[in-house]
Amino acid sequence: MNLFGTAGIRGSATERVTPSLALAVGRAAGTDAPNTEFVIARDGRETGSALLAALEAGLESAGADVRRAGTLPTPALAFASRGRRGIMVTASHNPPTDNGLKLFTDGQEYGDDAETRIEERVDARDPPASWDEWGHTEHVEPLVAYRTYVADYAREHGGGLDGMTISVDCGNGMASRATPQVLSALGANVTGVNANVDGHFPARGSKPTPETLAEFREFVAGGETELGFAHDGDADRVVVLDGDGEIVHEDTIVAILAERYTRASDAGDPVVVTTPNASSRIDERVAEAGGRVERVRLGALHEGIAAASAAGDEDTAVVFAAEPWKHIHPTLGPWIDGVASAATLARLVAESGLDTLREPVAERPYRKVSVDCPDERKEAVMDELAESLGETFPDGERSTAHGVRIELDDGWVLVRPSGTEPKVRVYAESERVDALVERTVGAIEAALPA
Repeated sequence: MNLFGTAGIRGSATERVTPSLALAVGRAAGTDAPNTEFVIARDGRETGSALLAALEAGLESAGADVRRAGTLPTPALAFASRGRRGIMVTASHNPPTDNGLKLFTDGQEYGDDAETRIEERVDARDPPASWDEWGHTEHVEPLVAYRTYVADYAREHGGGLDGMTISVDCGNGMASRATPQVLSALGANVTGVNANVDGHFPARGSKPTPETLAEFREFVAGGETELGFAHDGDADRVVVLDGDGEIVHEDTIVAILAERYTRASDAGDPVVVTTPNASSRIDERVAEAGGRVERVRLGALHEGIAAASAAGDEDTAVVFAAEPWKHIHPTLGPWIDGVASAATLARLVAESGLDTLREPVAERPYRKVSVDCPDERKEAVMDELAESLGETFPDGERSTAHGVRIELDDGWVLVRPSGTEPKVRVYAESERVDALVERTVGAIEAALPA
């Protein structure tokens, strides 16, 4: 059985992530961690209540005690799982027909080994515990404590938000329970847009993209908003808009936060963890601040943090970790948190201004495209590209750690197989980005025929 993807279990709520699966995963998780307390919650999807009930039944029947936390942003559930385990019922940015399960221990998502154990136990269909060993359920309400925790954390960075006008598009998702409240507590004048929870996501798609945010961008551009944020359905992602309604590139946001955390760190060896498709603008700003960047595959930020810490010494500290629109603030906690990113970035903007923060960041042209490639051909195509891209770009420095990446004097190009679709992805950054993409796509097409 292959249940877990790069971010938990996700899929159709009627075909894949069904109540029977939630029951089985709950029992597997409870059996895997006997005599353990689990906190559970869901986002606003229509199917979440039934799945949460099935999950609770599975956990209790395995002997686990359950703390039911109702509807929460995923970062708030992760916060509540500190010192115990947690399971969030969410499909994040997927459409409303989907749902999912994301498992945590002490604030951190389950790693590969733990996920493998859960898959094996689901497949083995572990029986319930003895009738007199079943667990019990209590209700808990961690949301207010989470919001206070994030606001206190944000106050450690930047300047006050008194009088700053901020708009937040919550997309009918769980951010409506957290981001406007945190920013208001920090002193901002906040306008919430689509700030009601509705599992149908009637206002826009749950994934914030330039297309789904078209109306919000117009709203920001046409008003007095100084800064805008938009979230996905469970508030682990955040998109940033300037006062003109333009989306600030995700790698520029990472570069700004990474530089800030690097400069603020007392560590002799501050490290930022990011992914292979991330811009070199991040490396440049981190290096300027006295740190270094380590890369890890998409969906594996926690692995990257652990690897960087293990490979370092007593002077090493991972100060920030991020992939596009998903950020881990290590001194806050080991989870991805879009609410904390919004609050922290708002205070940095209040202190310095967004233009000032962006000014030193080299925002070179960046493109990402996809090329159709049958799943059964991916391995052979990538093997061939490991050689042919070196010939296509003979002056470049080749790395095959995470796909095939070519570093050039004026930029870079990366090719990696998609983990979810029959495609290979191309990422490139350079003043001549169109030419790099064209040559790279040509090399892929040449490698495709069997």
